[in-house]
Amino acid sequence: MEEVSLKLFRDIAQTRSFSRAAAMNGLSQSAASQQVQELERTLGATLLDRSRRPLLVTPAGQLYAEFCRDVLRRRVELEEALKVLKHESAGTVRVASIYSVGLSEMVELEKQFAQRHPEAGLEVQYLQPAKVYAAVLADQADLGLVSYPHATREIKVIPWRQEEMVLATAPDHPLAKKAAAIRGAIPVEDLNGVDFVGFDEELPIRGAVDRFLKEKGVEVNVSVHFDNIEMIKEAVAHRVGVSIMPHRVMREDIRQKRLAAIRIAGAALYRPLGIIHRKKKRFQPMAQAFLDLLCEKPVPEAA
Repeated sequence: MEEVSLKLFRDIAQTRSFSRAAAMNGLSQSAASQQVQELERTLGATLLDRSRRPLLVTPAGQLYAEFCRDVLRRRVELEEALKVLKHESAGTVRVASIYSVGLSEMVELEKQFAQRHPEAGLEVQYLQPAKVYAAVLADQADLGLVSYPHATREIKVIPWRQEEMVLATAPDHPLAKKAAAIRGAIPVEDLNGVDFVGFDEELPIRGAVDRFLKEKGVEVNVSVHFDNIEMIKEAVAHRVGVSIMPHRVMREDIRQKRLAAIRIAGAALYRPLGIIHRKKKRFQPMAQAFLDLLCEKPVPEAA
């Protein structure tokens, strides 16, 4: 099965909407509907109850959606494992990072590292937080970059930076218009009852956002949730709801006018990032040099 088809059905099951999932995958609604109809004919099973609004995922559809998620995740794991096998050498630094550290940021770090050590290589694999820890523990990565880092008997944490969290909306969302009109932060009470795009419950950032909203006495309607920031940004840009995320990861989207970043009045919400490695890890010279670069010049917070 093609990856695009797997992604499409995963997103339909997640959003319970043909139009939203189609937009997230660059398809027309009719094309998305035709793909699912063909899939149902092939499988000989009804995956969606189209008589309900929003769409209802049938038991067969739930099984297939889980299959889609598993295949897509395993494909990423396979590709990253093959990269490790191809480039495992003393002169290559292996870094496991959460998705939201950002490709542009790593490109800049790689550029600086290459200028100092042109003979070295830098391999970066983007993983979910738990898998970053697993890669470091299994010595599949020399260093890990994670949010809300926690030390263990085998893992050492080096604090890296604090990232301001803001409200992310589509540029034409009413809250974005209000923030523009008052030229400032919006009251946290304005979030009561809004449709909200959240992180999956097992992620540390979800717990931090939930605690913040609870402390402020705010209740939102979590319409959908995803396991990475890129999917959340896409959902917000397509007006599925608003979200709370680090301002830094939105910079390019703001420049392209796909998203708006709004500060929340009276809020002091930050996401901590840290560098992790095994406590008994013996670094090769190039790995130590890259760690020194990270500690020497943390990437500054965006204004």
